[in-house]
Amino acid sequence: MSTVTLPTTPAPPPAPGPDWLPTPGTYAVAPGLSVAELTARLGPLPTLRGRMTLAGASLTVAADPDPALSTLRIDLDSGSLRTGRLLGDGRLRGRRGLYAERHPLLTFVSRRIEPAAGGKRLDVPGDLVVRGVPIATTLRLRVVEPTEDRLLVVGRAEAPYHPLSRATGFALPRTTAPASRLRLLVAAEFA
Repeated sequence: MSTVTLPTTPAPPPAPGPDWLPTPGTYAVAPGLSVAELTARLGPLPTLRGRMTLAGASLTVAADPDPALSTLRIDLDSGSLRTGRLLGDGRLRGRRGLYAERHPLLTFVSRRIEPAAGGKRLDVPGDLVVRGVPIATTLRLRVVEPTEDRLLVVGRAEAPYHPLSRATGFALPRTTAPASRLRLLVAAEFA
């Protein structure tokens, strides 16, 4: 038995940066290809649900694989919150709610982006800024479709309602059933 050595082509060098994110650079959310939803929950049951407009979002992928160097920022338009309830919308956007007149944006700012489940999920610890007060939370994203030049994700962040309410002054309308936590759901395509 003899051995035959076949010529091979060397593999291209790996692209710098983390392989679970697009190539290094700054990506913006694709207009019209995003959804944001704020939900008040009591146990597993939603007590109030409303859609918000994504005012802007940016994903910055660093060339260094250090998770602290890549960042994510999501800005939601507080004045765009719509629940479909006649009495609920105005109160949620008003002085006792998000106070959209004074705080036009509900913002999530990351501290780092960490891969989970082999890059199929991203854990993004950061601050959800409600009425100007940062609330520590983790945005857990599922990577739906990663490519070299875009990233499609869907995920959620949760914050306990009562500590959030005490820290920010945010209150749900009295016509709403009580809540134990608020959940922010985000689906976005970064390109």
